[in-house]
Amino acid sequence: MLRKSVLAAVFAVVLTLAGVAAAAAIANPQGLRSLAARHTSASGTKITLHTTKIGKVLATSNGMTLYLFLKDHKGKSSCYGQCAKFWPPAVKKGKLRAGPGIKAKLLGTTKRKNGARQVTYKGHPLYRFKLDKGAGQVAGQGQNTFGATWWALNSSGKANKKPPATSGGTTTTSTTTTSPYTTTSRY
Repeated sequence: MLRKSVLAAVFAVVLTLAGVAAAAAIANPQGLRSLAARHTSASGTKITLHTTKIGKVLATSNGMTLYLFLKDHKGKSSCYGQCAKFWPPAVKKGKLRAGPGIKAKLLGTTKRKNGARQVTYKGHPLYRFKLDKGAGQVAGQGQNTFGATWWALNSSGKANKKPPATSGGTTTTSTTTTSPYTTTSRY
């Protein structure tokens, strides 16, 4: 008998709360829509533009720079295994959305080997860089690893090939010596 009365009390509280929520929605329907919009905007994958040392580039919703990999062809990723550990693919979760300055028609996805949907922009699969630790960092810019170069993208979907500025306001061009007689520029 005690169990039935407890269940009845819980049920009464739930109905009361539902009634209060319904009354609030009737009294202020805009507030309910606003709450629903905030919930929707918090879900899904949003691609944004973020200001960095090299200009405005594509980024995640929390400002982490997104890169393209010149080794990718025909919208398919060629970064797996160890490569994907350093360059995690931007994987679609929920609805794919374009932030201000991003052209929604250029957003898409490509299927990875594991079935996940990797976000693309103008056909380029997108990646983050493991050593970018905060919003707006571009440590991956111009890196030549895993067989090709990595570049941040601008809003038109093209590689932003500006080298990152050093703290002194000058730019550096890193070179790698492959033999005593030849040098290959990284940028």
